[in-house]
Amino acid sequence: MAYNLQSGGKLRPVDLARGHGLSTQAVRNYEEAGILPAADRTVHGYRTYTPLHARALDAFLALVPGHGHRTATSVMRAVNEGATAEAFRLIDESHAQLLDDRRTLEAVEGALRDLGRPGPGATAASSAASASAAFTVTSASAGRFVGPLARELGIRPATLRKWERAGLVRPSRDPLTGYRVYGEADVRDAKLAHQLRRGGYPLARIAPVIEQVRSAGGLEPLEATLRDWRDRLSARGRSLLAGAAQLEAYLRAREERG
Repeated sequence: MAYNLQSGGKLRPVDLARGHGLSTQAVRNYEEAGILPAADRTVHGYRTYTPLHARALDAFLALVPGHGHRTATSVMRAVNEGATAEAFRLIDESHAQLLDDRRTLEAVEGALRDLGRPGPGATAASSAASASAAFTVTSASAGRFVGPLARELGIRPATLRKWERAGLVRPSRDPLTGYRVYGEADVRDAKLAHQLRRGGYPLARIAPVIEQVRSAGGLEPLEATLRDWRDRLSARGRSLLAGAAQLEAYLRAREERG
């Protein structure tokens, strides 16, 4: 969409909404959230927007796929408040998270590749044991309770209990207290579930992956999941680039306007 930023043209809320496939209420909500600069008002109190507001909306809608709604909102609010350094910090965090997720995927793929590479003379039992060890998280203690494990993963204890109901983790119970106790295999499964959830996978799709890791049943059932995860990361990286381009256009438009 081309905008003449020097024309001083006025846009009604409906013009801005239609140009972006939104409702007029959504445009008003975005303004109230700080995503758009404050609109001018007519003598009768009606909002009027400009091509600069359209640029802002372009930038926000382009940022959402890569950063998510919350971060995209925070970025736009920071820019509109003149806090560009904060906006860049938020953008850096999204890129850092994507890099971390890429490294996690590489680690998962590397460990799963080991499932199909038993050493010379290895038996089926030793191969299965090696596969299980690939995701083992070493711990100084024999087991962990729900609170410490949740803190280590950066999630709530309720999330671990939800994963247990979905079959992703299978903690035992302390015979004296009845508390859940997570052994090394449970920690391994919880960490893998956590990373797959960060990759955007629903619990129903994670359960078969973890079951395959438990049983060391081979790589083939996991390849489609890993390929899809890899494609998601690539799409997110492309979305970050698209968002950056639109945000740069908005920043330049603000500078030109003064």
